[in-house]
Amino acid sequence: MKRRSEEITGHKNSAKWVERTAARTMLRAVRFTDEDFDKPIIALAVPYTNGTPCNDHIRALGDIVQQAIEDAGGKAIVFGTPVVSDGISMGTEAMKYSLVSREVIADSIELMTEGYRVDAVITLSGCDKTIPAALMPIARNNLIGLTLYGGSILPGEYHGKALNIVSAFEAIGAHCAGKIDAQELHAIECHACPGAGSCAGMYTANTMASAIEALGMSLPGAASNLAVDAGNVISADKREDCKRAARAVMALLQSGLKARDIMTRKAFENALTVAWALGGSTNAVLHLLALAHEAEVELTLADIEQVTARVPLLGNFKPFGDYLMNDLHAIGGLPMVMKTLLDAGFLHGDCLTVTGRTLAENLADAPQRPENQDVFYSPEQPYAPAHQHIRVLRGNLAAEGCVLKLSGKEMSHFTGPARVFDREEDALETILAGKIYAGDVLVIRYEGPKGGPGMREMLSPSAALMGAGLGKDVALVTDGRFSGGTHGIMIGHVAPEAQAGGVLAIVEEGDVIEIDLKLGELNLKLDAETIARRLAEWHPPEVRYARGVLAKYARLVSSASCGAVTS
Repeated sequence: MKRRSEEITGHKNSAKWVERTAARTMLRAVRFTDEDFDKPIIALAVPYTNGTPCNDHIRALGDIVQQAIEDAGGKAIVFGTPVVSDGISMGTEAMKYSLVSREVIADSIELMTEGYRVDAVITLSGCDKTIPAALMPIARNNLIGLTLYGGSILPGEYHGKALNIVSAFEAIGAHCAGKIDAQELHAIECHACPGAGSCAGMYTANTMASAIEALGMSLPGAASNLAVDAGNVISADKREDCKRAARAVMALLQSGLKARDIMTRKAFENALTVAWALGGSTNAVLHLLALAHEAEVELTLADIEQVTARVPLLGNFKPFGDYLMNDLHAIGGLPMVMKTLLDAGFLHGDCLTVTGRTLAENLADAPQRPENQDVFYSPEQPYAPAHQHIRVLRGNLAAEGCVLKLSGKEMSHFTGPARVFDREEDALETILAGKIYAGDVLVIRYEGPKGGPGMREMLSPSAALMGAGLGKDVALVTDGRFSGGTHGIMIGHVAPEAQAGGVLAIVEEGDVIEIDLKLGELNLKLDAETIARRLAEWHPPEVRYARGVLAKYARLVSSASCGAVTS
């Protein structure tokens, strides 16, 4: 697929050739040579910022990839994108911009790939929303290209205990509950994140990087190769990933293999299977729905529930388990995980990938699952049986669906009185004040895609509940989302959301809410007449943002049940 390079060269004396003289003139000013005009033009998206460790090393990776593209016979056009750090924006109004940034980043990459009419694209990623965003425009316009994850951070350490970013959030709850003092809280804060790379547990970044590798749109092993080594220098594995990416995109150009040739329905089933087997984030539901939408692959919440119902939980990873991505890397990484699943019949081995080979061919030489370790369990003796990780529920509180993250917990039923809050901050203050009690169902509403707007993650209140020792005794129900670092009895993505007139909008303090996993339902225990009367009397609150990117997003965004997309 020659696009820009063909237009720049053209045929002598043709109208197109004359029109492109100005373009060549400008490109000479940015160090293009006569030889470069005969090379394929590769867009290179580099979402760098020093505002988060997840992306602090991405500019260095971009330099390596750019040089590798040149070495492989291409010419790179390099550009940046916005990056909103979930960890830094968490619990504040800034978090409203996090999910919104997924759309803005995707649109930014589309602007550059289409505005420059490039021949192919490589997109880098680090923090959570940059990962699906890096792939969405490639799928949207069926481009030749791939995406490369920047890699996971190494764990921190304090008093012999491995730490990560969620350690800090849970330490806040523990401090407020009087379980640790201010000195220990400060020490955890200082040691939790030792250098560059994305959050180390099976949180959203590592979940989505793994899912996209299983989808076939990134290189084998890249999801579990770490960002930096112990000296906070780009790891040898990640340097090699950069070089492999450049060689792979040139090979894709030669073969003409495009994104939608790879991103098939069976490939999405592979991505879902890997995410569920690892114990991944509920955000995978939103992002895989969004990616399927861009690739024009039919995928619904019901499909996700059906596909994943047979997948056992095999990963023993934080936030619910014991280990981090560096532990998986040490025993064979994601290729080992996928080979284990393929051999057990859980993956479609005939799906094409960006290597030009099938998934099965990529995994032919992958390592076998090591015995005598409890990082990644076998399908025969899983960490938890199938249908015991992320569940899709319906019921009168979630007619379009919602998600519950079980993470291996054995729970079939929970009923309790609603404690109702219209903002995350109000709920957090009540938790920290010790006014939420065992048996309560904490409702946080008007935090959905439209209502927030922006569908904030509820890591602060969920981590506060865990830190206060209430993780097994209090349920949290919200039309917002959860961080991949969240665990406990947490139900998110409730749709229709409160702002759109969902039943969540008319829940009152003390109403009884029931979670029934046998029926797969989330219900408000009121009769239909009372619910209908309350809905008839309900009026949507005024829009909180009248102008700017959040106002635009609120007008355009779809339901969480459709991936909260804007296109």
